[in-house]
Amino acid sequence: MRKAGQYWQMLGPGLTTGAADDDPSGIATYSQTGARWGFSLLWLAAFSFPLMAVIQEMCARIGLVTGRGLAGNIKRYYSKKVLYTVTALLFFANTFNIGADLGAMAKAMQLFWPNFSFTVLIFFFTALSLVLQIFTTYKDYAKYLKWLALVLMSYVLTAFFVNLNGREILIHAFLPHLDFSKDQIFLICGILGTTISPYLFFWQTSQEVEEEILQGKTTIKLRQSETTDAEIKKMRVDIWSGMFFSNAAMFFIILTCAATLFRAGIYNIQTAAEAAAALRPLAGQYAFLLFAAGIIGVGLLGVPVLAGSASYALSESFGWKQGLYRKFKKARAFYGVIILSMIFGLILNFVGLDPIKALIYSAVANGIIAPVILVLIVDISDNKKIMGKRVNGKTLSTIGWITTVVMIVAGVATIATILIG
Repeated sequence: MRKAGQYWQMLGPGLTTGAADDDPSGIATYSQTGARWGFSLLWLAAFSFPLMAVIQEMCARIGLVTGRGLAGNIKRYYSKKVLYTVTALLFFANTFNIGADLGAMAKAMQLFWPNFSFTVLIFFFTALSLVLQIFTTYKDYAKYLKWLALVLMSYVLTAFFVNLNGREILIHAFLPHLDFSKDQIFLICGILGTTISPYLFFWQTSQEVEEEILQGKTTIKLRQSETTDAEIKKMRVDIWSGMFFSNAAMFFIILTCAATLFRAGIYNIQTAAEAAAALRPLAGQYAFLLFAAGIIGVGLLGVPVLAGSASYALSESFGWKQGLYRKFKKARAFYGVIILSMIFGLILNFVGLDPIKALIYSAVANGIIAPVILVLIVDISDNKKIMGKRVNGKTLSTIGWITTVVMIVAGVATIATILIG
């Protein structure tokens, strides 16, 4: 128990970032994957895990060593045109993602209470997210996010209520199965874009800075003091645990939908709520309840991360006071961006934009900016002038550049498949 307690204490920004990666939009993508392709794309969970973990580790190290967020470092060392373009596209992509997630949470709640108004529910979730972000201290808010991350266990537990073939799972868990059709390529790109997503980069780096401020390092100079081996070790445990947890949830969502929806011939799943509803007659009431509750839980985690990451990026770009540790009066612009992104996301649900289109627009924006940001992340974390002795080792640097190439291919393929139709 003592070791378990020590391990839990080591978890923080990495765990919450990993859990936020499996927001309702991500759940919808994973559900579509299992329903449409069965077990054949299950290997993507294992394939994307090291790529995702290495990039997030680089982001965390950048935050720890420089004492600045990712946008602050891009602003300091690269062209302002690059910074402003990336930041604008991030805000655009995150806003569409927030809209899709808020709608998914409201739809999931209606699965429990069908007579509840969609409008009332979506306003409730928007208001709840804003209240928690604006009026909760960072120390309490970080604890809330950390415990909320455990909601991902619901997707692991759901798998125990379906009939599984162990041999079939092992065959597909690590061996790629591809037919190179347009639909399959689009889903693979969607999974990679959902897993290795720009908003996670900015959030991870800024949360490391927030954690240092919580420890009393309130100035850049204090935060740039020597980063110890103990701090690096703690960060790595946190990051790799969080990313493993995230990809394990992805694995079990695909697994559950493949073992139920795909086998039943239910191939066309548009939203996470549809997947939950379809599970009820196939896997039983408990599986349905766990899946639907998970959508709401991860939405309450993912939506603030989406809004917060855009606000960190914009605030650092324009030199505004920022940080969840600050009170509203001390960082009006920072919280203003959070409020605007939430309001715009809310409005998208009432202008005829369906969740799938929102995700497509978000995917296009992410497909454009993810490779650019990845190049900057690997370049910064490879630079001895910036990182000192905490630069990437050869292995990490190689994996980082491989990830960048993979995401460039995925981004081009995403945009191409959308333009082709």
